[in-house]
Amino acid sequence: MEQDNHNLSTDEVKKLWMRYAETKDPRLREELVVRYLPLVKYVAGRMMQTLPNSVDFNDLISAGVVGLIGAMERFDPTMGVKFETFALPRVRGAILDELRLLDWAPRSLRSKARKFERAAHELEKSLGRMASKEEVASKLDMDPNDLRAFLRDLNSASLLSLDGISSEDDERGAGLYEIVRDPLAETPLDAIEREEMKHVLVEAINELPDQEKLVLALYYYEELTLKEIGQVLGITESRVSQIHTKAVATLRLRLREEVLK
Repeated sequence: MEQDNHNLSTDEVKKLWMRYAETKDPRLREELVVRYLPLVKYVAGRMMQTLPNSVDFNDLISAGVVGLIGAMERFDPTMGVKFETFALPRVRGAILDELRLLDWAPRSLRSKARKFERAAHELEKSLGRMASKEEVASKLDMDPNDLRAFLRDLNSASLLSLDGISSEDDERGAGLYEIVRDPLAETPLDAIEREEMKHVLVEAINELPDQEKLVLALYYYEELTLKEIGQVLGITESRVSQIHTKAVATLRLRLREEVLK
């Protein structure tokens, strides 16, 4: 009986990766997929929390596995990077690509969106500028409650529906999203990205040296001054400032690298 690869030691996992990198053996690939499937489920589960109930969780898993396999094909185990760190943004990206292909908006919502779109375009022509959502709602005799409900439902479908072109003769090619979006509202995609960035930041903090983590904790959580931190640690205020600056620079670099992936 084959050993459960979830119980493999770190060295055994490294050897498994090296064998796969050399041979691309489909059986080894299957072992690796099974090992890292919980990562796909974790990412899909976090994303599912901000999506409509009509989205099939299994569809997200399937897309995530595609991203996982793609990451496996590009991963170089000799680079000294954890596969989980390398694969996570690629799994997430594959799921987002799948979401953009799905249209979970009900037919009635799509019909309302088309009417809203036509009314917005007509108003834009007559006003000579982009119409506000309140102006479009007034033209359609929608009361404020109906407008809020419509925009809430439409926001759930924004990954696809709102990216469409508002009109064939619209030279600017503006999407409906540009007409109706609330710049202060957080979309499902915004929420997903925010949660992922928080996860990356926590990981980056955990990787800092103990002294840097302690300085950040005392400064941001305990709200001590640099001078007070120096007194606690028995070092000078200027040294505390240097440690703080280095830690913040490290975190900024890590976040920048994540954004550019």
